[in-house]
Amino acid sequence: MSLDLDLNLDFRYSVSKPDLKSKPEAVREGTKAAMITCVVSAVPTLAACRMVPWAKANLNYTAQALIISSASIAAYFITADKTILESARRKAEAEYRKSA
Repeated sequence: MSLDLDLNLDFRYSVSKPDLKSKPEAVREGTKAAMITCVVSAVPTLAACRMVPWAKANLNYTAQALIISSASIAAYFITADKTILESARRKAEAEYRKSA
């Protein structure tokens, strides 16, 4: 029980202080994901606004841009967050192995 508790405390400490090298990596990965998501969401959105009668009537240029940008923004932040957490997890495991 105490070993498990020590591991959890080490993990919490590492998560609260992520590695400084993980931030540029997170920005890079998030930007990649946002660019891919932008293209993947733009193609069907723009195609639907040209071909589907309901979308043609109800989705103006602002709505189309909002759909595309919201998907890109979500992909950026989700990927960046996952990258930082993965880096913190790796750091916590390395510190735990070093201390054990």
